[in-house]
Amino acid sequence: MTKWPIPHAMQLALDAARAAAAEGEVPIGAVVTRGDEVLAVAANRTRTPPDPTGHAEIVALREAAAKLGSERLIGCDLYVTLEPCAMCAGAISHARIARLYYAAPDPKGGAVEHGALVFEQKQCLHKPEVYAGMGESEAAELLRDFFKARR
Repeated sequence: MTKWPIPHAMQLALDAARAAAAEGEVPIGAVVTRGDEVLAVAANRTRTPPDPTGHAEIVALREAAAKLGSERLIGCDLYVTLEPCAMCAGAISHARIARLYYAAPDPKGGAVEHGALVFEQKQCLHKPEVYAGMGESEAAELLRDFFKARR
């Protein structure tokens, strides 16, 4: 099996996840790009400030929308280190993200290929192209190490 190189945007997301872990946050990172331009790099920020919506994807989408001056991120891609939850998948759909790349699956909390299957619901107005597994081993290891240290 050939191991493909991790694209620059996913590497940035993994770096953001490492930084989140160093801050005591769950190590998840996200990057929004448009073509070769990086619009936002974010990590989980649920603890500081206390914000239950401070998932890396939400933070990155907010930053990219502010940078573009639009709530519609047409032609933009999102790279994230963990399969998005239902909240994040809904935001991805509303933002009109073109392509979603995620590293590790999340059978417990994911909602793209597990659980709620948000993009498959008839109420979902926009479904991005989805690509899973890019950087999976690195992202999964970050999460395992983080939670192992907490137990």
